[in-house]
Amino acid sequence: MMKKIKIAVIAGDGIGPEVLSEGIKVLKTISELEASCEFEFTHFPWGCEYYLENGKMMDDDALDQLKDFDAIYLGAVGFPGVPDHISLWDLLLKIRKGFDQYVNLRPIKLLKGAKQTLKNANPEDIDMLVIRENSEGEYSGAGDWLYKGTEREIVMQNGVFSRVGTERIIRYAFEEAKKQGKTLTSISKANALNYSMVFWDQVFDQVSKDYPEVETYSYLVDAAAMYMIDQPWRFEIVVTSNLFGDILTDLGASIAGGIGLAAGANINPERKYPPMFEPIHGSAPDIAGQGIANPLASIWSVSQMLDFFGYEDWGERVLQAIEDVLIDGKVLTSDMNGSSSTNEVGNAVVDKLISQK
Repeated sequence: MMKKIKIAVIAGDGIGPEVLSEGIKVLKTISELEASCEFEFTHFPWGCEYYLENGKMMDDDALDQLKDFDAIYLGAVGFPGVPDHISLWDLLLKIRKGFDQYVNLRPIKLLKGAKQTLKNANPEDIDMLVIRENSEGEYSGAGDWLYKGTEREIVMQNGVFSRVGTERIIRYAFEEAKKQGKTLTSISKANALNYSMVFWDQVFDQVSKDYPEVETYSYLVDAAAMYMIDQPWRFEIVVTSNLFGDILTDLGASIAGGIGLAAGANINPERKYPPMFEPIHGSAPDIAGQGIANPLASIWSVSQMLDFFGYEDWGERVLQAIEDVLIDGKVLTSDMNGSSSTNEVGNAVVDKLISQK
């Protein structure tokens, strides 16, 4: 039976429309090759340009419009002229929070042929999945700004860690480590953050008792950053808070071929709301419209989308096609030391996908 998967496309700003076009091209190709699924795309014009015209990043009833889709495919958000806190909070975070996408999955895997940053690391040394808490922590929006513009100005930014929010992300990570038969590392900063991170560590220890088969490690975030550079093979499945996960996965992208290969998935595991898939490289306004942006991260997020819908074989085939393009080295964008266009790289991935045995 044909399964129709409805995808809401928010191309967004800068290079977002350019790179998403290539991911959509890959999904359309899979629709032609796989008789059991078809992808249907509905495009929404939301983003910074929409904000400049309408005074808001997306429609007031945007979540109602999106809730019946099977997935959201997001390009990038942010552009000069719109403050970053507006573009982030009024679109990306509004969707993440509104749809309770409390799991953020960011694979950090050095594919063969990718740019080698660490001279002593082999591809098999860098292969981790970072599971980032995606709904609270330092991105909860709690705090205050008092006596603004005066000598008494005070700013308070509060991190929020609930029992429900902390335990569910840690338990999700344990389940993933158990399923994959891998180690699980928790990253926190309890020596300095004597409430939130002490609490995090305690919850991690408590949940670990339900998973005696999972080998665990715990590192302070500064030590973890050092180990990611010196000994990346320490990490297999990683669970961490919202802010630490955001920072460490950009570091991870650097050691795994660059930000042009960094993909992310925002998941509500209970599947009450649609997930959202995105490249995490940002809108790159300095190269927007030139046709030179790297589409491989947006295509990698397509692989994550396929995994989510149960097409793991196709997810793996897309990832293999990306790796084949990197190994071949003939069709790459400038950030990968090539001279090809965005469209040419997308076509190369499609060709590799079609030619797979």
